[in-house]
Amino acid sequence: MRFVSGLKTVVVVFRGCTDIVCCILFVLAILAYFAVGILAWSQGDPRKVIYPTDSRGQFCGQAGTPQEKKPLLFYFNIMKCASPMVLLEFQCPTTQICVEKCPDRFMTVTNSMVSLKPRCVLLLLVFRLCPAMLTPSTPFTRRCFPALGQKGGVIVVGNNSKFDDGSGTMKDAKDLVAGVKNATVAIEARQTMMKIFEDYTHSWYWILIGLVIATLTSLLFIILLRFLAGIMVWVMIALVIVVIGYGIFHCYMEYAALKEQPGANVTLQQLGFQTDLAVYLQIQQTWLAFMIILVIVEVIIILLLIFLRKRLLIAIALIKEASRAIGHVMCSLFYPLFTFLLLAIVIAYWAVTAVFLSTSNEPIYKVFNDTPCEFSREVCNPGNYSTSAMKAQCPDTQCLFAFYGGETVYHKYLIGLQFYNVFLFFWCANFVTALGQMTLAGAFASYYWAFVKPDDMPAFPVFSALGRSLRYHTGTLAFGSLILSIIQIIRVLLEYLDHKLKGLYAVAQNKFAKFLLCCLKCCFWCLEKFIKFLNRNAYIMVAIYGKNFCTSARDAFFLLMRNMIRVAVLDKVTDFLLFLGKLLIVGLVGVFAFFFFSGRVKAFENTAPNLHYYWVPILTVVIGSYLIAHGFFSVYSMCVDTLFLCFCEDLERNDGSAARPYYMSPTLHEVLWKNKADGDDLRLKRQQTEEDRSL
Repeated sequence: MRFVSGLKTVVVVFRGCTDIVCCILFVLAILAYFAVGILAWSQGDPRKVIYPTDSRGQFCGQAGTPQEKKPLLFYFNIMKCASPMVLLEFQCPTTQICVEKCPDRFMTVTNSMVSLKPRCVLLLLVFRLCPAMLTPSTPFTRRCFPALGQKGGVIVVGNNSKFDDGSGTMKDAKDLVAGVKNATVAIEARQTMMKIFEDYTHSWYWILIGLVIATLTSLLFIILLRFLAGIMVWVMIALVIVVIGYGIFHCYMEYAALKEQPGANVTLQQLGFQTDLAVYLQIQQTWLAFMIILVIVEVIIILLLIFLRKRLLIAIALIKEASRAIGHVMCSLFYPLFTFLLLAIVIAYWAVTAVFLSTSNEPIYKVFNDTPCEFSREVCNPGNYSTSAMKAQCPDTQCLFAFYGGETVYHKYLIGLQFYNVFLFFWCANFVTALGQMTLAGAFASYYWAFVKPDDMPAFPVFSALGRSLRYHTGTLAFGSLILSIIQIIRVLLEYLDHKLKGLYAVAQNKFAKFLLCCLKCCFWCLEKFIKFLNRNAYIMVAIYGKNFCTSARDAFFLLMRNMIRVAVLDKVTDFLLFLGKLLIVGLVGVFAFFFFSGRVKAFENTAPNLHYYWVPILTVVIGSYLIAHGFFSVYSMCVDTLFLCFCEDLERNDGSAARPYYMSPTLHEVLWKNKADGDDLRLKRQQTEEDRSL
């Protein structure tokens, strides 16, 4: 509703709660999410993924337990781990106990207990109270594995090529290799994760310093854009080209330096997968690939700049206008910190709940046998197994811990709870992002629709917009984020299905099935991008007029379609320039992090921490820098989108007369309305707008 008082025109929007049903649904879903978290925390036990477990399901080295001083797991007969079933069950069919330290010499139970009668020794072996043999072992991921090595090209254990297996038979040391290999398959990934975790513990403060540098750099760029928008845009363009050019030069120098190094001509395919990514930096093909990628990026950026050279000046002027708006809403620059905080809470809750859900199973024991037995791999009870019918019929069997599982209703629906956890994570994360977009859109819309700027603006535009969004439009935010979350969870299911079908030979060879799955993944990726674009503009319309989601999405879509040329050549060019700014910040901080953590600069050689993988902090700093730069530049991006959409709406609803004056500033009018012939089409556009709104 419009009120005219003298020379001052004020627009008043009467708001009411929108999409109430979806708001109620979202609140109920959050309450159920808390219930799932409480249930998971009451049932879960994260120790199951930290400590090794013996044959009785006890944790080795867990404080406050009888095994507190026994942190290592020892296998009675590691050679039984050579069975192919180990790779399917992730459990060796041999007794496992917790020990204080790994054995350091050869020994057999027969030789060590010469004072006992042969019958007693036999009973110890039958009931598996002692291992038949001991071999020199070394601890690895809290487990004792034979100390294998090579001597004269022959595999040895403890400097011996043969050992006694406890029954008087001499075995070759190479017989231990298969058992050790299978026993370590399930824990190699865990060992890598432990090394990565150690790297984080040694470098977290340097990572934090890198992120602080990225924050200060981003803030400096934003402040300079506020006062020197034109100069800073050209400086950003030049620096991006220079930084990428330096990257191409550095990759070429590394490629040339490795030309004379032996073994540097190995291909990536021949090298295969390596957990230590530093290995890839020692071959030429890696640096050649980096150089080609950077050359392609450089060429694309230069071609885009040449192609868009006439539109750059207009985009720069639009950024200047956005800078003026941000100058009146300076607290908007710090709003991304609030969004980061909310997202951190959502991510932390999801991660903790996922860990507790995955560790809320009960220990399952199964029958393991050396000779044929009808009860093989059946569930058993270790407490009374020695007197059970299974043991009586199959004396050679034993009841060992197999895995964590369960047969209760809770355990049967555990996968459903995990799915619900992932879905609510997407919904809550999208809701937080949507709240930030609507809040910033409301703040900048209050700037645009203020006839006298900044006198007609609220005292605290960001806080006012945040309050309106939560009070009136929580349901709308939940509705938009729900649609996006459904599409994202479908994409996750498609990726999961693709991963599972690759293991089926018949499906993997079916080209039609692969083509259909690829098309589905591509379609839902495009749909997700479209919904994100539509939601963003719908939230702007909700912030302006206070209507529900569907009406606002429809109005925004038709408004953008009627101004498609402007959207393509102005709004997106501005987004491209802001992307270059983010790319520049990430490039500068990433280059600094690379030279620091890799030790390439002698000045930092003694300062940088000693790490297993120096790429861990580098990637963390690069990703964190991008998120930080994206958070700050998203304020500019949201401001530009809001001003652009308000301009299009203002152009259709007003004609610049005294009765219906424009709310746009003279500068914005000059920037976005270059073609004066547009004025002849205003009446036609208004008629079309009214027809669209009456649908």
